[in-house]
Parts: sequence; structure tokens; C-alpha cells
Amino acid sequence: MIAHNRSDAANTKVSGSDVLERLNFLTRISKELSSEHNTARLLETILNAAQHITNADGGTLYRVMPDDKLVFEIVRTDSLGVIMGGTSGLPVAIPPIALHDAAGNPNLAMVAPYAVLKDETVNIADVYSAQGFDFSGTRAFDERTGYRSVSFLTVPMKNHQEEIIGVLQLINARDPATQSIIPFSPADQQFTEALASQAAITLTNRSLINQLQELFESFVGLINKAIDEKSPHTSRHCSRVPELTMLLADAAHDIDYGPLSQFRMTDKDRYALKLAGLLHDCGKITTPVHIIDKATKLSTIFDRIDLIDTRFEILIRDLKMKAIKDASDISITQTADIDAINSQLAHELARLGDDRTFLHRVNLGGESMQPTDQARIDAIGRYSYIDAAGDTQAFLSDEETDNLKIERGTLTPEERSTINHHIVSTITMLEALPWPKHLEKVPEYAGGHHERMDGKGYPRGLRGDQMSVQARAMAIADIFEALTAKDRPYKSAKTLSESLQILGKFSENGHIDPDLFNVFVHEKIYLKFAETFLDPEQIDSVDHAKIPGFRTP
Repeated sequence: MIAHNRSDAANTKVSGSDVLERLNFLTRISKELSSEHNTARLLETILNAAQHITNADGGTLYRVMPDDKLVFEIVRTDSLGVIMGGTSGLPVAIPPIALHDAAGNPNLAMVAPYAVLKDETVNIADVYSAQGFDFSGTRAFDERTGYRSVSFLTVPMKNHQEEIIGVLQLINARDPATQSIIPFSPADQQFTEALASQAAITLTNRSLINQLQELFESFVGLINKAIDEKSPHTSRHCSRVPELTMLLADAAHDIDYGPLSQFRMTDKDRYALKLAGLLHDCGKITTPVHIIDKATKLSTIFDRIDLIDTRFEILIRDLKMKAIKDASDISITQTADIDAINSQLAHELARLGDDRTFLHRVNLGGESMQPTDQARIDAIGRYSYIDAAGDTQAFLSDEETDNLKIERGTLTPEERSTINHHIVSTITMLEALPWPKHLEKVPEYAGGHHERMDGKGYPRGLRGDQMSVQARAMAIADIFEALTAKDRPYKSAKTLSESLQILGKFSENGHIDPDLFNVFVHEKIYLKFAETFLDPEQIDSVDHAKIPGFRTP
């Protein structure tokens, strides 16, 4: 006969004090389970609690998997010193147990599958005398180890949705006084069933939370993928900035010197910062791609420098035609006049060639443009040419002139404002989300990476003392990644020494946090980042003594 549902269990009486003690323990463990976020520790706590409440020598916790199998999560036998799975670091080297065979027949010969398929607790006083189950594996284990398996208590773990998600199996109940092996009592069974039910609900809730977290992280990844595909020139920025931010923030967390020696982050703080890093540029999804990708000053959907080249060709053509006409009006004997015409033509062509080369150069943008160059653009703009309709046109339109005269980079003030607006969009998008308490700082962390220590940043003009350390760390990461990035169409990638020179000056002039910059340099965060993300030719020698703003701790 198959022994289950207490039929083979000892009918041991339990004192009132013992019941009260177990109830108090069950209450305490329920609170502990509900506060545990790590699944491995949660599973371990469940099995340990079950062993404690029944004084069992060993136990196994199985999980029901989608592929119709029971997987061993944790295996313990205290008297043998066996601990596998959970947080032990040792994998459970036992194959999963199928709930059905290849033909679809239920596996009722083994205790754990039986408990799942029949939704019944199985309580066996002595496995060597029990009938109806295949205990060959248990006997083999005993022969191999010298152990003697006796009493078994196998309880299905069913959650509030009436789903069996696992099995709790306990081995060899021990008499509290003599430690001799005894059957699991009806009280043992009842308390284990209560614990199993609470554990199943907790595991289901934890699984749902993990699934929601995975869903949200996938959604974040989807946003970044959309931004990446929108602009391949900044495709790695959204993934690199969080990596560098975490490197710097973790270093600040670990140090024991300087003004940041008391800065510490919890696991929840770290997760919030990681999400903020991934979302720090989510507002770029609203930014027009032709502005994000504006590689030259005249770029829109295409680079209008080609149109200007065509106008130069028209001017050159007209000059040559005029020279031919002027020469044809002169007698062939007047060679001096013809030479003068040719000389003037060569001079004019050389001037146009220089002007064309100049416009190509300034179209690329750069660190700065001199007033003399801006005046030269105005002069070139006053040239005129005849268009296809025969009308006289200014060589450069006002809009083209304004673009070519951009002092730094390739963006006009209006385009710069559009780019800068992405951080406003980021903050608006993130503040609209119903963040749970442990993630409520995400908008602040993500929205502060363009603020400055001196209050001259944007969009809110916050000073350093109005920003969290995390936001200030992200500001440094954002700048350093941009300096070293090689995928930007408007600039070449800088080396480590070049980037640290610029960053050091930013530290001196109130742009970035000097204390975090010190950590960035002293802990060689720049090098840890470079070894993973930068090309070898960018990783040059860095002399800390020559970095502006760096102070040795």
C-alpha cells in the first residue's frame, strides 16, 4: 500500500508549549521570507526552516519547471555534512526528475512526482518497509554513504493560485531528546504544510516581481535600441555611460579617504543608479535624427557643401567664359593684354579655390572659430552667381552663413537648444512613471548629468550641493565617454591623456565634482573603462602629476 496523508506517520502527541513555539517560529520565518529578495537565499531559508520546525536531519527542495520536470534546487543532509545548491556555491549534480514519461504517462513511482501529480502530502515512517514507491535511488545513496534513510515527509508547495510550484521533502525526523530517528508526526506534517504554502506564495510573488523587473529592463533596452537605431553615431553611449557611472560610484563607495569617505550605497541604491544610467538619454527618442547626426555645419538631410561646390563651379565657368570673351575682343598682336587677362583669371581661380577649401574646412566644425574666419565667411557670402533661371543670387543664404559661422562644433544655437531639450524630455518621461520607493531617485540621477557644480548647467541650473553624488558621477561618465567615443561624426576620439586634460580643466572651472574627479583619477577608473571599451591606440601613458585639478589624496 502507498503510505500518504499521515497514514504511516506516528501519532505522537505534541504539547501546547511546543505548538506555541512552532507557531511563533512560523510567524517569524514568514516575515523573514517576505523580506528576502535573493531567490537562492529564499530557497535555502525555506528548507532550513522546514528542517528546524520538524527537527529533520536532511531535506530536498525541488522546483517544478515548465518542461514538466522537477529540478533539485537544494539538497542537505546535516549528519553527513552535505550541502548542495542554494548559496553553497556547489551545484546539485543530480539529474531532474520527469513528471511524465515519453508516452505521457504520469510518474507515480517516485515520491516527489507523486506529491505533485496527486497534490498530496506523502508521509512515510520507514522507506525500507513502505510499498508502492521506487526507493532504489535512496537505497543506492545509503549503500554508497553508509547513511540510513528512514522517515520521509514530502509536501507539495502550492501557491494562492492553486499552482504547485515545488516540493519540500524532509528526511529522518529526530527525537528532540534522544536524537534517534523517528517518523514525522501529524504536527510535523501540519506545520510543514503551512510553511510550504507560505513559501510557495512568497516564491510566486518573488517570481512575479523578478518577471516585472525583467520586463521593465527589457523595455529600457527597447528604448535604448530605438535610440541606437535612430542614430548609429551614438549607439554605444547609452550602454557605456551606465558602465562607467557604476565603476566610479562603486569606487566612491569603497574609498576610505577624502570628502567622499562616508559615501555608501545599498544594493537598492546601486540598482536605481544602474537604471538611471540606462535611461539617462531616453529623451533623445524625441530629438530629430538629422540634428543628432549633424556631422558638419551645413548638414541637414544631406551636406549642403555639395551645393556650394556647384556654385563655385558656376563662378569658375563664368570667369573662364568672361576671360575667353575678353581675349577674343583683343587683337592677337596685343599679347600683353592677353597675358593680363590670363593672369587675372589665374588669380581669380586661385582665390575661389582657396575660398572653397576654406569653406570645406570650417564646415567640419571644431573647438573654436576666430572672428577673422567669420568675417571671411561674410565676405564670401556676398559673392553672387547666376542660377538656372538666369536670376542673380547671393552666393550664401543667410541660413548657410549662420551655420558656417558657428563658433564651436556643428550646431546652431537653435539646434543646440533642441539637443539640450532631450534632458528635459528625459526628466519629463521619467517623472511621469510611478516609481516604487526604492527607485524614486532614478529621475534625479538621470536628469542631472548635464548640470554643473557652479550652477551653470542645464536644464535646472542646479549647483553641486543640490545634486546627489550619483548624479555628479553620471555627469563625469557622460563627458568622459563623449570625449573618448570614436563613433561621433563631428569629432575624432581622444586619447586617455587628452581626455583627462579636458576633464581636469572642467574640474578646476566648476563644471564637474573635483572630489569625484580625484577618485576617477586616483582609482584609475579611466583605465578600467578604457581596457574594456577603448581602442588600443587611445590608451596612452597618463602622468597624474600633469593632470589639471587632480590632487593626490
